[in-house]
Amino acid sequence: MEYRIILIGCGTVGQGLLEIFDRKAEQLRDQHDFEPKVVAITDKLKGSVVAPDGLNIKKVLSLLKEGKKLNDYDGPRLKVEDFLDPLDLIEQVEADIMAEMTYTDIKTGEPATSYIKKALRTGKHVVTSNKGPAALHYHELKELANLNQRQFRIEGTVMSGTPVFHLVENGLAGNDIREIRGILNGTTNFILSKMETDGMEYDEALKLAQELGYAEADPTADVEGFDAVAKVVILANALMGGKIKPDEVKRQGISALRKKDILEAKAAGLRYKLIAKVKKDGSRIEASVSPEKLPFSDPLAGVMGAQNALTFDTDLMGKVTIQGAGAGRIETGFSILSDMLAISRGEKKK
Repeated sequence: MEYRIILIGCGTVGQGLLEIFDRKAEQLRDQHDFEPKVVAITDKLKGSVVAPDGLNIKKVLSLLKEGKKLNDYDGPRLKVEDFLDPLDLIEQVEADIMAEMTYTDIKTGEPATSYIKKALRTGKHVVTSNKGPAALHYHELKELANLNQRQFRIEGTVMSGTPVFHLVENGLAGNDIREIRGILNGTTNFILSKMETDGMEYDEALKLAQELGYAEADPTADVEGFDAVAKVVILANALMGGKIKPDEVKRQGISALRKKDILEAKAAGLRYKLIAKVKKDGSRIEASVSPEKLPFSDPLAGVMGAQNALTFDTDLMGKVTIQGAGAGRIETGFSILSDMLAISRGEKKK
């Protein structure tokens, strides 16, 4: 079944998705009856291209690899402005699915939230890896999707392509989730791992994380816990029926920890991890992000490097832990694909 797709944003994640489309085209068609036809892409830095009959993915990837703009695409296409405003593109281009992959603004969720609303109102399913809209406006966007009989999917917002939401929706269906706790930031986990295994001080481990591309030049969002806060809010609201906001989450980062703290914990059979946690008690939901000393026997204690993991405490299955990549071009691109395949399966059931 063919799906017309528009990409809003074509940076790391968008290009990862296009690579998957190119590499897996035959498998997606034969095994999943899913044929993606990308009909438009707009990106603030890379320009815009609209082709109602579908873009040649190899040509698009080649252009971007060479550092050229999408407007240089030499296949059949419509003549558009160098940069087509996403709201105009969503309004004007006929499509089945919009993949929203622009930058994250955790304070307002814009402009991504406006793009998502426009897409849902014009009859398009939406998949996104953007934490802003999911953390700040999940219930509103989900309700708008239901109203327009479309789907709003957010697998890529937490743990990249590791199937957190699909696990709960399918594998754990029928369970009540009492608590979710885990490691949701690869940068901080890498730093804590290096402080323990290599005996690095905090500043030294942070510098290495920056050199390897795990941490930004300004690492505040990671090391002070803001990134994990956004993700734990999404988990609370999307999976546990919460209506909490980021500023309601108790937050403490790892910047105050020193090597001696890490090594003293290790000597006592404990390991520091930045733990994001959401717990449900009746109708009350509490969420927090803070460093915790875990016994080595805790599955989360064994998660080292830049990996992420979550433990779900359920009424029927007890504790279930899932571990995997929390970031990455292909991994997050896969999260977008997995949501598209879920939409496709849902459409076939109608």
